[in-house]
Amino acid sequence: MENRIAILAVIVENPDAIEQLNLLLHEYRDGIIGRMGLPYRQRGINLISVAMDAPQTRISALSGKIGRLAGVTVKTAYASHQA
Repeated sequence: MENRIAILAVIVENPDAIEQLNLLLHEYRDGIIGRMGLPYRQRGINLISVAMDAPQTRISALSGKIGRLAGVTVKTAYASHQA
């Protein structure tokens, strides 16, 4: 299966979910190009972007698992061409 390039936009509103989120990101680290997290202290949330180069099934699996975490929202955007 061909790899796709994608960005996952993650909003964490529940600080208790951060440990589980980090475990998931570690589990999928082979497809992660990089990530950037921004704590937004005034609003009590964390904004995280995760860049991936992986098969679409793997990207979707990670996104789905992240989306099932309580207090966490995720949206995925794919590049228009396949890698």
